[in-house]
Amino acid sequence: MSQLPPTNISQSANNIGFREFVMLCACLMAMNALSIDPMLPALPDIGRDLAIPHANDRQLIISVYFLGLGFGSLLFGVLSDRFGRKRVLGSAIALFILSSIACASAQSFAMMLAGRASAGFFAGASRVITVGIIRDQFRGDAMARVMSLIFAVFMLIPVMAPSFGQAILWFAPWRWIFWILVILASLILAWMLTRMPETLKPENRIRITPGALLHTIGTILRTRSSIGYMLASGVVMSGLIGFILSVQQIFFDVFHAQTFFPIGFAAIAGCMGLGSLINSRLVSRFGARRMSQTALLAFILIAAIHLAVILVGQETLVTFMVLQAMTMMTVAFTASNFSAISMEPFHKGAGVASSFQAFLTTAVSAALGSFIGRAFDGTTLPFTTGLLVFGALSFLIVIWAERGRLFTRPHHGGLRDPEVDFH
Repeated sequence: MSQLPPTNISQSANNIGFREFVMLCACLMAMNALSIDPMLPALPDIGRDLAIPHANDRQLIISVYFLGLGFGSLLFGVLSDRFGRKRVLGSAIALFILSSIACASAQSFAMMLAGRASAGFFAGASRVITVGIIRDQFRGDAMARVMSLIFAVFMLIPVMAPSFGQAILWFAPWRWIFWILVILASLILAWMLTRMPETLKPENRIRITPGALLHTIGTILRTRSSIGYMLASGVVMSGLIGFILSVQQIFFDVFHAQTFFPIGFAAIAGCMGLGSLINSRLVSRFGARRMSQTALLAFILIAAIHLAVILVGQETLVTFMVLQAMTMMTVAFTASNFSAISMEPFHKGAGVASSFQAFLTTAVSAALGSFIGRAFDGTTLPFTTGLLVFGALSFLIVIWAERGRLFTRPHHGGLRDPEVDFH
């Protein structure tokens, strides 16, 4: 098994290999999927037991999680730049576990929402600090490739999660979905504490002062490629959030395919994993900008075709699944590449930059995605219209970020890391 380049890893007793590094980072980032996807089949049961009056209100169980995730993302990357990645991440995961226990024990809708918001807040650390850890080691196209590999592994979770949640419901009440989440998060925490080295070098730690924070945020706001791709990522990811919020109702209420839901969701999510794997193979050859900008154009085209199918009255479960799977594959190309491009300037202060990136993208995607979810009217029209609008808006932001020069590959030589062994 290949090892991470010794010049890139802080001195540590751990000797983690590249494959284990990818797997561990994927599991850390997958904690959010574990907190969302397994419970999608259980939303009707949760709504019944907690006396949730309206079907669309059940989406709040997901929405408030994303709200907490956004605010948590703003804090934990900053703390990790000062106190180190490992210490802050371990503490946050422990508090996430306690919040999940509160959800498992909730006796009212209000208690459930409070627990979910708290869990999302602490889960923000798993996302932003993991990105900071990756940025400590890689940059540019190399980072985009590693992010794609991690995303490809990470996507195994949402592929299996609804089936996993449905299987739990066959044998136990919905509360056991949260108890299983507690067990899995505890195992990930133990793995991280025993195997992940501290990747933040002492000379790259920064003091938490208003001046230091404002300096990094100011750099983001002054750098078109950073702020532009963060905003573009948030807008295009709104489609993914809208899909997560609406998919259970689409399968159950539009197509009356309750029993097929876990398989259908797995097929669509699997295409995202496939897209990430393809991107990891091609991004070093063609560059993150070329790959992501081409994928964004494909996203818009597919959404336009899907909208036309709906308007002429030809929408079926098959057309929805095929076109949505193609759309989600393009999202996989944009997600990791947009993140890598926006993080290029930040070797020092990567945690602050990652926090700001995660907060901005989550806030934008959660707000716009929730708008799609709340607009559900028993058809796929509001959802698909939102995809087309958000795709077009994201492309306009990319044009602004690149000053109209698309499909370029700046700093080509400097963004490739020949020391990294990906095999």
